[in-house]
Amino acid sequence: MPEGKIIKALSGFYYVLDGEEVFQCRGRGVFRKNKVTPLVGDYVVYQADNKTDGTVTEIKPRKNELIRPQISNVDQAILVFSAVEPDFSPALLDRFLVLIEDNEIEPIIVVTKMDLVTAESQEKLSQYIKDYQKLGYTVLETSSVSTGGIEELVPYIEGKTSVFAGQSGVGKSSLLNAINPELALKTDDISSHLGRGKHTTRHVELIHIGSGLVADTPGFSSLEFMEMEAERLSYCFPEMHKHGEDCKFRACLHDKEPKCAVKEAVDTGEIPRYRYEHYMQFLEEIRDRKPRY
Repeated sequence: MPEGKIIKALSGFYYVLDGEEVFQCRGRGVFRKNKVTPLVGDYVVYQADNKTDGTVTEIKPRKNELIRPQISNVDQAILVFSAVEPDFSPALLDRFLVLIEDNEIEPIIVVTKMDLVTAESQEKLSQYIKDYQKLGYTVLETSSVSTGGIEELVPYIEGKTSVFAGQSGVGKSSLLNAINPELALKTDDISSHLGRGKHTTRHVELIHIGSGLVADTPGFSSLEFMEMEAERLSYCFPEMHKHGEDCKFRACLHDKEPKCAVKEAVDTGEIPRYRYEHYMQFLEEIRDRKPRY
């Protein structure tokens, strides 16, 4: 039986890449019965008499999967956040980073629209970038207009399956178009009324860029920690996980516990205070979600 990789899912069809050929397939009825949904990125077994009439018969085990956007077997997540229009949001970035860290996917932070940064906002933005770099994250500054920073991003894409994700309107499609103009992905302006971008990407699809595969995904503006346990959250903040090893209590949640090394690191400036505030916000959301007895 031939095998391939799903590179697009649209209107009930799954497009399976096998070598350099793509086969249009439907999923087996047993998938629906077992409440299993094939995802873009899945390695699958399929059968097809021709390129437009195939069936996905088996889904290979996944090394990871994301729910929003729906994609599996991702090597890295390229988190695209604009410097302005909409303004850079460390709170939303930290939500994405928690999701990515929880799935053990390598994150790369890309700050777009750097050509629009004013002198007044440059200092604050630069400090944010320095903070995330100090935490060990790769942060790239780009502009799809001037193409500044684009060449620096390209080597990270080669030979890997990457998901581009971020708030709607930050320029994900514009960035991909700047990397490869032949893509001609649809883009749209920011809605002046809503202050956010209009959704131009309607489905998840893996696109060939050089030797890599890149997913252009629908933008979204919120994330919920539906499955995460409170004890797991600090592992998704690398600096808190590191300092947490010195806490008095092994199961310290860095909230009201005494002799908490994380809170001490916040007070001394070793951990940015806004990162701790975001952690506490997320912790409360998880607690509110969990039933209390």
